[in-house]
Parts: sequence; C-alpha cells; structure tokens
Amino acid sequence: MDLLEAIRKRKTTNTPFRPERISDEHKRLLIEAAARAPSHFNSQPWRFIVIEDRERIAQIADIAGDSMKRLMDDGAFVARYRRYFRFDARESIAAGSGIYVDNVPAALRPMVRLVFSEPVGSLLSKFGVSTILGNDQRNIVRSAPMLLAITLDRQEYRPGELSGLYASITLGAVIQTLWLVTTALNIGMQFISTPLEVAANKARIVALLKIPEAHELVAIFRMGYKDPNAARNTIDWTSNQRKPFTELAHYNDWETPLPEPLASARSLLWGDGEAPAEP
Repeated sequence: MDLLEAIRKRKTTNTPFRPERISDEHKRLLIEAAARAPSHFNSQPWRFIVIEDRERIAQIADIAGDSMKRLMDDGAFVARYRRYFRFDARESIAAGSGIYVDNVPAALRPMVRLVFSEPVGSLLSKFGVSTILGNDQRNIVRSAPMLLAITLDRQEYRPGELSGLYASITLGAVIQTLWLVTTALNIGMQFISTPLEVAANKARIVALLKIPEAHELVAIFRMGYKDPNAARNTIDWTSNQRKPFTELAHYNDWETPLPEPLASARSLLWGDGEAPAEP
C-alpha cells in the first residue's frame, strides 16, 4: 500500500478484531516506524509498552468500562463532547465534522437526541446508555489481541511550557505514523481515551503497567488484525466526513480565501473524486 492510499483508507476501527496475535515482525515495524517521528532536538521523549498479557488486558478493560460509565453517569463526557455529536446524516454532512451516532438500539432511537443532551447524567442512567457504553468499552478492550501504551518523558512533556507543546507535536507524529502503518498492514487501531479522563483510573493503569514517575502515560490504543465480518457495538458511530479543502485553508492571511487556481486544483489524494462528505 502506498502512502496516499494509506492516508485515504486510515480510519478508527470501532469493531472487534480477529483473535490471532499480531506478528512479532509487525509489532517491531510499528515501533520502529513510530520512532522515525520528528522530535525537538531529537529528544525522542516517547516510550512504548506492548501489552499482550491477557490478565493485564482484562484489568485495563474493566478500568476502561468503569471509566466510560462514570463519565457518562456524571455527565462529564457528554458535556465535554456534546458539540461533536450528530444524530442525522444531513446534519453530519452539513457540519463536515463530529461523529454520526447511527447505530443505537431501536428503543432508544426516538429519544437519542434527548438522552445525549442536558440533563445528561440522570437520563443516561435512566435509559441504560451509560451501562451499555461501559459494557461495550469493556468487551471491546478485553477482546483485543494487543494494547499499546505510549508515555512521554516528563522532562520534555511539560504542559503549559514550550517543551510541552513540542512533545505534544511529536506525539501527534508518532500516532499518525502508527495509524498509517497499521492501515498498510490491515491492522485496526482505536484510541482508548476514557481511563485517561478519570484521574483515579489512570493512576490504576500507571501502577498496573509499572510506569516510572519520570514518564507520563499519554495514550492507550487497542490493536489487532481487522475482521470484515465483525458486528458493530450496541451504540456506535461513524466519522468519515471531512470539511472541504476551501474551508480548511486560507491564503497569506486568515481573511483571504484561496485563489481560484489553487481552490480548483486537481486533488492528488482523491483524484477526480471528492473528499468524503458523508459519515
């Protein structure tokens, strides 16, 4: 797979993976490719923990499920991310961003907008949404053949300082490299963010993985070979849509739109087609 094809096909895998282990050659390729990311003064502040021990994965899965339920029950998750939720395909296309919640139990469909709006905490519990999402999160993490944790050296990762910004930039390069390489290898990848949003649960994972004080846990991903026949989660969403080129970029300054020759130039990424507008 060439680079542009990998960029076109890159997407988060929300569904379960095939059960077999990722090959050692592929695991090594992932780490070595990620380590080619640029870093400030070649500081290489990242370290990786490859997790295949089933007991540890099960414990992290329980923590992830608990985190999702907690965030949903107290309304923190929805309050933080509500602006990205879309419940209608036309709304999603018009926005060109966010997640289109298109897969929900039939009983919830008539009230899905209400459930994901204020007052969220009581409604999410009342209709069982937090329990469903917590269980989905637990099950999908537990079944993953591999988890990959990423840490950053605290000497470089200092939020609020320039070194913290530079460390975040290199982290983004590391993660995008991982996503493109997994795409080329037909490996699925999904960010498991919820445990990092509950301080006590993040601390539990840090202890479980024996991460030293000098390093900050910044990301956990589930990985495995893709299964084209995998069933979707009970509540699921898509997010393929993208904003148009002319909305994303400006010319020379913020107030000047792109000149017509640039705005209408042929896309080498998409060819004669258009970037995906539908979720």
